[in-house]
Amino acid sequence: MNGDKVRGLLDGRWPAFPVASTQQLDAAGLDERVLTAAARSGILLRLRRGAYVRSADWKGAEPWTRDALRIQAHFLSTGGACRYSHISAARLHECHVWDAGPMVHVTTAYANSTKSAGTDVRTHRMDLQPVDVTMLWSMDGKEILTTGIERTVLDCARILPLEQAAVIGDHALRKGAGIDSMRQLLDVGPVKRGNRRALDLLAALDGRSESVGETRTRLLLRSFGLNMFLPQFEIQTPRGQFRADFADPITRIVIEFDGSGKYTDYRPTEEVLLAERRRGERADRRRLAGPST
Repeated sequence: MNGDKVRGLLDGRWPAFPVASTQQLDAAGLDERVLTAAARSGILLRLRRGAYVRSADWKGAEPWTRDALRIQAHFLSTGGACRYSHISAARLHECHVWDAGPMVHVTTAYANSTKSAGTDVRTHRMDLQPVDVTMLWSMDGKEILTTGIERTVLDCARILPLEQAAVIGDHALRKGAGIDSMRQLLDVGPVKRGNRRALDLLAALDGRSESVGETRTRLLLRSFGLNMFLPQFEIQTPRGQFRADFADPITRIVIEFDGSGKYTDYRPTEEVLLAERRRGERADRRRLAGPST
């Protein structure tokens, strides 16, 4: 079977989701013979035993999308029997995750062997209670078990440096997680190891941060002892209300984090660039004018 024919079969019959199981592909008319030919020719990539993705989709995916696809492949290959936790749970809850590695994290009450779990899986041992687990939905509409968003933040604090954990925690707060609820989980939870790290994280979180860059900038400022800068500070200008990423109302210093997402999210790039230029011009005029009396 030549490559063009194989590619045509895959493109015409591939299911609606990027990652597909052997069973799903067989139901679509893509049998083992086609899958073997596609894998040998480099058209198809096997992420895990029984879970495939088209090579073009994988190569064109951003790193964070690949991380999500790895979780989906694990879910398909294990039949949805695992409880996802830590960084994988953060990704399933669609929290921001930065520089946390590609491993799939699961929590069980027993020790999985490396052979059965896979070298790309990190297994954590803990007897999760029903209150610790919630149900989300996989890409193909199946139930997927994961730790709740607040338990997830605490678990990430135990295994990640503060900066990476804060990225997840800040976004979790924006999604509705509560500091008080997380403190209660620490008091009654089955895990005590790493609680000091979790408490340090809770003291550092701020749900006003709207991006990975803003969280990291806030922590950097605090590491220099610059605790006077307030995030998302609103300033009234002749052209309307301006919201600074960080500002000190006493010294009237404004700090902006210019990440690429800032120029592409929610509005056309050229519109955002023009608005940012106007903001910069207004800031320049305020600096030249000096403090008001």
